[in-house]
Amino acid sequence: MTLRHFLKGTAATLAASAMLTGPALAEEWRFNNFLPETRPESAQIEQFAQDVNEALADRDFSIEVYHGGSLGLPNTDLLRVVPTGAVEMSLMWANYLGRDAPELGSVFVQGAISTVEELKSVLPVAQEIYAEAYDEWDITTVGFVAIPTLSVSVFCRDEPVNTMEGLRDVKLRVWAREQVETFTRLGVAAQIIPQEDTYVALRTGVVDCALYPALYAHTISLQEVTNYASFLYPMASAPYTIGVQDDLWESTDPEIRDAITAAADDLWERTNQYDADIENEMAAREKLAEQGIVWGDDFPDADREQFVEAVSETWKMLAEEAGGEALDYRERMLTALGR
Repeated sequence: MTLRHFLKGTAATLAASAMLTGPALAEEWRFNNFLPETRPESAQIEQFAQDVNEALADRDFSIEVYHGGSLGLPNTDLLRVVPTGAVEMSLMWANYLGRDAPELGSVFVQGAISTVEELKSVLPVAQEIYAEAYDEWDITTVGFVAIPTLSVSVFCRDEPVNTMEGLRDVKLRVWAREQVETFTRLGVAAQIIPQEDTYVALRTGVVDCALYPALYAHTISLQEVTNYASFLYPMASAPYTIGVQDDLWESTDPEIRDAITAAADDLWERTNQYDADIENEMAAREKLAEQGIVWGDDFPDADREQFVEAVSETWKMLAEEAGGEALDYRERMLTALGR
């Protein structure tokens, strides 16, 4: 028995009581959104649910969105939870799922894709890969949510840091394993801290600085626990996936499935837009500055070149470490990038 099948079997046993209530017959589907309600993507997901509910107003069916992990489902556990049907619908992000599916970490590595042009060239391939991968876990992909291209900055509590040499003297918060590996190559002590714990980690000194996009910094109140920030690197991210358990999706009335699919297509069309990303980034920085953040100089070009080289090495290492499908995923992405 493979680890994947063991985990799925174990989770199914633990959720047996929940399954007895018949989630496939649920009149209200719970949408698990692990993002804070203040994130722009959360507003888009609310619009998605509203679109479905309006389309099915004459049916005894609705979608209710639960933000910020309020259903108590850790985003790292979703490959174990969603297949049980314990929640009807969930947002999923592949880079959080590396513990159970390490091959997913070989699709998008943080910092490896930095321009809108590159992002658009790989998105169709990435979507195909995610749909294939989640299908192996008995999860149907019913839609995607695009993430803006982001400018990732280093937010620090006590003193400004805007060089790689300076980063080597602090404890840095990151959000994914590939970032830990990349910064380790650069001699920086990085540790994964979930976004919901980052505020406390900075306030209590668990970390001195945090890697975070300025665009989203206000959603976890970074301006209250840090005083300085400097831009480090641009980043295009993997899209979020909307997943539903296979059996639930297959047993759902076709009219309901069609309404969900149509709303999901509209959601993707709305979010897969990047023209205003730089403008929004600058506006976010200005707002944070008004709230007390001092913006320092960007990290030097030479430091950012070091970072990009380390990212490339990390991407290769993670694919080789995971083996099998991971090597194929990375090759498919590289082909789409023309590399």
